[in-house]
Amino acid sequence: MGVLLSKSMDDNLKKQQEFMLMNARLQMERQILMQNQMRERQMAMQIAWSREFLKYFGSFFAVATVGLTAGAIKRKNPGLLAPIIPLSFIFAYQMDSAYGTLINRMRGEAEDIMETENDRLQLPQGTPTFESIEKARRAKSSLSAFLEK
Repeated sequence: MGVLLSKSMDDNLKKQQEFMLMNARLQMERQILMQNQMRERQMAMQIAWSREFLKYFGSFFAVATVGLTAGAIKRKNPGLLAPIIPLSFIFAYQMDSAYGTLINRMRGEAEDIMETENDRLQLPQGTPTFESIEKARRAKSSLSAFLEK
């Protein structure tokens, strides 16, 4: 009788462990998907910001270029065209950021860094562990003194 009860309990324990493992895997998959969606939303906001900034900067660049060109012609001073050069670099960068391949090039460079320069990515004192986090939590907790008594 005890053997049958023990075997039934073992089966239930295995089923419960399998269920818990499946649940943990499902929770992790959901967390990964959620984090990816948040990353995608943040990237979309960054691209949208670049495009919005480009509208304002493009307007400024156009007005400044026309004004500086008109001033250079009117005063017969080509030195007035000098600010157009750095402004054009900024404008080109913003265009690349908003509509070009800047993000793809940055992603490629980041992947290269992760593959070839992994040592530069290490955190000070290594990856946090449960013990280090728990130690810091206990040090800052006002209840720790009460709980340890």
